[in-house]
Amino acid sequence: MATGYGQGYGRQDRTGFGGAGAGERRHRVPAVVRAPLAGRTWREFGYVLLSLPISIASFTLAVTMLSLGAGLLITFLGIPVLAAGLAACRGFGSLERARARGLLGLHVSAPEPARPAGPGAVAWMTAVLKSGASWRHLCFAVVHLPWAVFAFTVTTVFWACGWSTLTYPLWQWVFPMYAGTGGIQLYGDGTHSVYLDNPFEITVTALVGLVITLVTPWVVRALTSVDRLMVHGLLGRSSPAGRVVELESDRGVVVDAAAADLRRIERELHDGAQARLVNLAMGLGLAKEKLFEDPEGAARMVDEAHGEVKTTLLELRDLARGIHPAVLTDRGLGAALSSVAARCTVPVKVEVDLPARPAPAVEGIAYFTVSQLLQNVGEHSGAARATVDVWRAEGRLMLQVADDGMGGAEAPAGSGLQGLAERLDAVDGVLVIDSPAGGPTRITAELPWRS
Repeated sequence: MATGYGQGYGRQDRTGFGGAGAGERRHRVPAVVRAPLAGRTWREFGYVLLSLPISIASFTLAVTMLSLGAGLLITFLGIPVLAAGLAACRGFGSLERARARGLLGLHVSAPEPARPAGPGAVAWMTAVLKSGASWRHLCFAVVHLPWAVFAFTVTTVFWACGWSTLTYPLWQWVFPMYAGTGGIQLYGDGTHSVYLDNPFEITVTALVGLVITLVTPWVVRALTSVDRLMVHGLLGRSSPAGRVVELESDRGVVVDAAAADLRRIERELHDGAQARLVNLAMGLGLAKEKLFEDPEGAARMVDEAHGEVKTTLLELRDLARGIHPAVLTDRGLGAALSSVAARCTVPVKVEVDLPARPAPAVEGIAYFTVSQLLQNVGEHSGAARATVDVWRAEGRLMLQVADDGMGGAEAPAGSGLQGLAERLDAVDGVLVIDSPAGGPTRITAELPWRS
């Protein structure tokens, strides 16, 4: 869903989206000091610890099934063994995506499923063997074990050394009481030994432990960054497949929107212009019958019919404007939005700053986006005034509708803003809502220029 919430999307920053919100949380304690006790650090540490046993299991299964299946390919038994091994690797891949989502905060879409061409075990095995995602899962199971061993070793060494030396003053008393030495032996041979046992050495040891402890979270974060790349690159949806799924979803949104528009047009024609034309035909028929018997009554009926014709023409003109206004085609987005603003129940100031006209399809989407937003302003905001700003930023068409109303605008499922966001998403657009309770409200839309 291409809907965002937050601040920092005003026209004053004419570079599109991506600015930091004004409400971003500020910490007084530096990040380097917070890191050892942060929840993210402990989750990443848990991920590294779990990676070793899971990687051993997946590596063992992958190598065993691959070698066994390859050895049995001279018989038919090799194919089901390979297919079963690939299916098991996909199962481990699901576990890895869940671990990455829960512990690393990495959300990776599941790869495209293996789609058998028909029923039966043979079709399923063929689909699994032909699926590129299956072999990527096998590759992950093989290459992740060496990395998991390395990351586990480095992490545990840093973690143990850091915390043990940092807390050395708390447990240094164990050595003279139970080991008969003054402290940790730093060096020793047959004639000479060095122990960390005086206050200065204990303090230096704790300071070294503090440095290691502060560095360890960043070491773990760097190690898990490689895991993120592996999970995203090998266990996620491939770029072409992901784009196909996205286009299929966008096509469904466009088809649904077009069907909804057709139903709306049919309903307005049936309930409006068509009903008026039927009444007009009946009225003219009665006037024709009374033409010789009651000329004055017939004249009144013709006059009423003339008024109905004007009303019907006005409704048809409004309906045509709702489909695609002629002023948008003839004079561009500025004149069309000024026309929409003039019909709004709230005073609206329009400012359009475009070096040229965008693509006609984008221009039409921008027009209807502003039209719906201004309709929401007039019906729900309780505002005294509103503004519409349109500009171009980095090859994108930017629209912003702001008002001084009560705020609290949201986009729940099934709402008009939700449908508007889905339409924008279908053309790679974005809708950002900034509407705190009490106002003001700023709704910004970003569209591709595509001129």
